[in-house]
Amino acid sequence: MIIIETISFSEAVKYPFKVPQRLLYILLLFIPIIGWLALFGYAVRLVNEFIEGMYEGLIKLDFMEDLKLGFMVFLKALPFYIAYMVILFATTYVNETLGNLVNLLLGFFVIPLLAVNFFRKQTIESFFEFDVLNIVRDNPGEYIVTVLKQYALVIIFAVLSIVLVGIPAMFFTNSIFVANLYGRLVERKAGHGL
Repeated sequence: MIIIETISFSEAVKYPFKVPQRLLYILLLFIPIIGWLALFGYAVRLVNEFIEGMYEGLIKLDFMEDLKLGFMVFLKALPFYIAYMVILFATTYVNETLGNLVNLLLGFFVIPLLAVNFFRKQTIESFFEFDVLNIVRDNPGEYIVTVLKQYALVIIFAVLSIVLVGIPAMFFTNSIFVANLYGRLVERKAGHGL
């Protein structure tokens, strides 16, 4: 059993630049649908690397495999996002402020962990495994710090977007801290049979 260490903030900032030429994968955004799906599949593989505590640098893109993975994961994610949009629409219909509050709370406390769980297991059901949210209940301080570090990383890369390198760095690391937390608290716990 590999013990996954907590990734430091400085290591997360450096991560996308360890193999800088792979930042060019972001150019696939200019190829509608096919490029987007390939990047989505690539992002799923990256999140799995983060869960396993592997931070050597951006992995190599395998266009056809990542395209297939991206397509399948996209299809499997649709039921969750349809349910999410229905909830947001219903709460916003009742009261716009309530809708905004629900969106904020779900976006901060629910979606990040469920998305990482889904990327790990890649089943429709895994997006609805709400017991993974026990991490938030059992470790509220650590979870909040993790998500705030993720936001801080996004802000740094957003500033670096002025010189363009921040755009792919932001895209490729958008779940690095939450995936690390998941690897440490969910996978380790499952590995110990607790």
